Amino acid sequence: MSEGREQDQPDERERASRPVTAAARRERRGSARPAGRKDAARSAEAKPSKEAAKADSDAEATRKGKPTRAREDREKRPSIFARLIRYVREVVSELRKVIWPTRKQMVTYTSVVLVFVAFMVALVFGLDAAFAWGVFRLFG
Repeated sequence: MSEGREQDQPDERERASRPVTAAARRERRGSARPAGRKDAARSAEAKPSKEAAKADSDAEATRKGKPTRAREDREKRPSIFARLIRYVREVVSELRKVIWPTRKQMVTYTSVVLVFVAFMVALVFGLDAAFAWGVFRLFG
């Protein structure tokens, strides 16, 4: 049994090398970083390559999108009847996508709503009667 136990526990050497506190971890991370890292990043920013400049301009162009059209280039709006017909067509197409409840589900949902409404009416009626009785007793 003691052999398996020794395998589960880490070596004393590993424990000693691992930092325990947050300050020790920060110190260890700072010493592990290469010294010229910041300078290399600055020099790369100072002299962008042609490929990098092209990629930046392409990214900027896609970010901006298309320019807005001039007023003269705009198409005329369709008539009110054409817009109304289009609206009705789109409504019908959206209603075809709806998953309609079955008759059994509809009866269940309706009964749940009616029971809830009856409960709320009884609650409001009870509170109203209690407050009315309290006001009548208090003010006579």
